[in-house]
Amino acid sequence: MKHYTCDYCHNEFEPTRRRVQKYCSNTCRSKAYHYRKTASNTLPSSQLKNDNISATTAPPQPKSESISAAGIGNAAAGNIIADGLKAFLTSSENKPATKKDIADLKSLITRRYFPINNIAKNQFGQSPFYDMDTKNVVYMNTN
Repeated sequence: MKHYTCDYCHNEFEPTRRRVQKYCSNTCRSKAYHYRKTASNTLPSSQLKNDNISATTAPPQPKSESISAAGIGNAAAGNIIADGLKAFLTSSENKPATKKDIADLKSLITRRYFPINNIAKNQFGQSPFYDMDTKNVVYMNTN
């Protein structure tokens, strides 16, 4: 298959369409369009070709992204502010339960047996109860 050269980045690529492609990707096509729009405002029309970027001026190279201390500080400050606002604006009913909350609830339960109301009594007339220690249903007399 024939390889073409991208009109923007000048890399070779294999076309993916039937007709002749000028650009290797939509990104290069979009960047070339924006470059032509800015170049047409700054350069005389004699330097621009028909639908092609002028060979006398090279397309601008993309900026390389780098990590800076200021960027890290801004990100950390933003996260702290967002977490603080979330904690401040969330009501206590909507906050998730913690292990301490669950332990406090367990400490409130002082009884071992809890009556079960939706199960009938057995043949001996004993009522069903849930045993919190063994996690079983037991039948006991209510007297």
